Amino acid sequence: MGQVTIYLDDDSEAKMKAAAKASQVSTSKWVATLIQQALSEHWPGEVRELAGAWPDFPSEQELRQDKTTDTPREDW
Repeated sequence: MGQVTIYLDDDSEAKMKAAAKASQVSTSKWVATLIQQALSEHWPGEVRELAGAWPDFPSEQELRQDKTTDTPREDW
């Protein structure tokens, strides 16, 4: 298992410690969890549960019916 050293300003350190304490985990575990979440290739369960939550959301076919002309792109 690897180890990482980070340097935080006092305010960020205090907020990190408070958040870890509120989550009832060590600061190391709290930071490791954030890193794992940031590197995850899967949507969190809370996001997946939103699928279909809007009954009046248009279907894919309804969204693609409007074949208006795209706005011209700017030349860079």
